[in-house]
Amino acid sequence: MNFLSHIGDFMFPRTCHVCGLGLSRSEKYVCTSCLSRLPRTNWHRLPDNGMEQRFLGLFPFRQASGHFFYSRDSDLSVLMHDLKYHGFRGLARYLGSVVATELLTTGFLTGIDALVPVPMHFMKKARRGYNQTEEIAGGISKITGIPVVNALRAVRPHRTQTSMTLDERLQNTSGIFRLVDPEDIAGKDILIVDDVCTTGATLSAAASAVRGDSPSSVISLLTIGVTF
Repeated sequence: MNFLSHIGDFMFPRTCHVCGLGLSRSEKYVCTSCLSRLPRTNWHRLPDNGMEQRFLGLFPFRQASGHFFYSRDSDLSVLMHDLKYHGFRGLARYLGSVVATELLTTGFLTGIDALVPVPMHFMKKARRGYNQTEEIAGGISKITGIPVVNALRAVRPHRTQTSMTLDERLQNTSGIFRLVDPEDIAGKDILIVDDVCTTGATLSAAASAVRGDSPSSVISLLTIGVTF
């Protein structure tokens, strides 16, 4: 098996998705140096942080955090592009595990009963082959043991929101999600998981769907990246 692994690395060299240098045996997708340089927000330690400010007054929630600062020209943007558009679903799961490992001893995940990934419309998922947010949640689950519950469904597609204003994003995402299995999360502390938070419109739509049909659920929010 070791020999075959060496042959595989020779024919298909494993390189860092950020810097392009070769990875060591213990590294996956991102080299240790590039991973250490991704800017952590540390917002999970700060009440009323920048992520939570985006949702104040919109719906009740317990806590919210984005783990890394995100911008279009950042190293994290390169990783997000690869996991969304270049078929690297394992990279999504890996980033979920990285974030979970760093949060594990901080108390942010304490008391969470279920991970609820933001869903993708079935047509889009069929084209991509997977929902990267489900993969991220899977990576978190592998580290924490918290189950992934696909309680939400995208009932209609929505246009890409890259160049939209906040009002346009809120209108674009209004009513796009539906809670299909309220009994699975009723009375539970749930963590809604997404890849990146910009304005918070998508997460707001997901939380509104939960609140509408499962008001007894306690909502927390977590994303891999968050704009600043």
